[in-house]
Amino acid sequence: MLDRGARPSVTIVICAYTERRWDRLLDVIESVRAQSVAPQEVLVVIDHNADLYERLIEIVDDVTVVESNGPRGLSGARNTGVGLADSDIVAFLDDDAEAAPDWLQRLLALYDDPDVLAVGGRVEPVWETGRPGYFGEELDWIVGCSQNMSFRREVLRQVGGFNLSLGRQGTLPLGCEETEICIRSKIGSPGSRIVYEPAALVRHHVPADRGTLRYMLSRSWSEGISKAQVSRVVGQKRALGPERRYVRSVLPRAVFSGIRDWGRGDNPQGLGRAGAVIAVLAWTAAGYVRGRRIAHVEGRPLSGTVIAGAPWSEVK
Repeated sequence: MLDRGARPSVTIVICAYTERRWDRLLDVIESVRAQSVAPQEVLVVIDHNADLYERLIEIVDDVTVVESNGPRGLSGARNTGVGLADSDIVAFLDDDAEAAPDWLQRLLALYDDPDVLAVGGRVEPVWETGRPGYFGEELDWIVGCSQNMSFRREVLRQVGGFNLSLGRQGTLPLGCEETEICIRSKIGSPGSRIVYEPAALVRHHVPADRGTLRYMLSRSWSEGISKAQVSRVVGQKRALGPERRYVRSVLPRAVFSGIRDWGRGDNPQGLGRAGAVIAVLAWTAAGYVRGRRIAHVEGRPLSGTVIAGAPWSEVK
């Protein structure tokens, strides 16, 4: 761990996989250039898209563009970045998430505490066509909340990086790799802390198709399957701790407030918002049950390696 008072160096890793987000990717890179604290290096990792790689290296010379040398998927791309990073801290952004000018400064300030092994920040969705009335803020995790996180590099390498059996693969909305690596990191560093800093803001652009009921249910189903995978790796109690609190407190309040607002006439979409919460809970639970019945995801092992890092095995 770093000594108090020492300013840590930082690598920003941006993962991209499609040319359809070209303009967004350039905006993300520009937001990194505008940071109040300059990173030591910026790595843009292209996830198995040669055309995107060639197009980007032609126009940027102040960031390092590399091709993922891990399996296809977000976890493999992130592990490539971790393996190449030459800094104390690794901060992650996706290709559709712009960082506020003081984002990096806010994250790094918390690493003055040597017990802090990871820091995450707030993700504010920016809806392409406006937030749907039935899409309450308590469901924002559906449209993405992992675009704003950072870790000590030594921690990521000690645990072997992101689990290659987890994480989004192209448009397949699997996830939970961030949850799983946080759990493994905490297990490997007793007494350490993972901190949330809401002042470290990232704005995530949400396309219109992610506000549909179809995407909402598809993402919920995939989340359930992903949680089942995490449960097999780190145990059900660890994997589902936050979800139990979420289901017991946040969701009941959301259903109640939606019905109340509809009944009062304050929000005609209130009933739809309450129904969406119930549907999401049901589909996530169904996905979890389905995931528990699957011995493994086809073609994806339950362990992996971080490029240039140490291998890791399942945590019991």
